[in-house]
Amino acid sequence: MFARCLWGVRFFSQAALSTDAAAQALKTPAGAIKYPFFVPRNSNGNLPVYTDIRNGGTRILVSIRNVDGNASVLAEELASTLFAPTSREAQRIKIKTNHNHVVISGGRWKQEVVEWLKAKGF
Repeated sequence: MFARCLWGVRFFSQAALSTDAAAQALKTPAGAIKYPFFVPRNSNGNLPVYTDIRNGGTRILVSIRNVDGNASVLAEELASTLFAPTSREAQRIKIKTNHNHVVISGGRWKQEVVEWLKAKGF
C-alpha cells in the first residue's frame, strides 16, 4: 500500500535530469531549416503522396495528405519551385489546399513531388 503512494513521487535528482534531457532534446541544430509546415511519413515510412486518376484517365490528381501546419505555404512553395518558371509544366500546374491536404492537378507528377519533399528534408 505504501508503494502505491510513492509511485508518482520523484526525487530532486531525477527531476533535474529529466528537465535537462528535455531541454537538450528541444534544441535544434544550427543547420536545421524551419518550415511553417511539416509532412510526416506514414506507418510504412513513406511520404503521404498519392495519385488519383478520375474521369476515365483524363484527370490526374496528386495529393499530399496529412500536412501539419500551414498547407497554403506548402502549396505556394510547390507552385514556385517544383518546376522552372518558364517550363510547360509550370504553366499547367494547379494547386489547391483543402484543410490539411494539398491537391495538385495538371499532370502525373507524383515522383517529382516526392523528390521535392525529400530534397526539403522530409
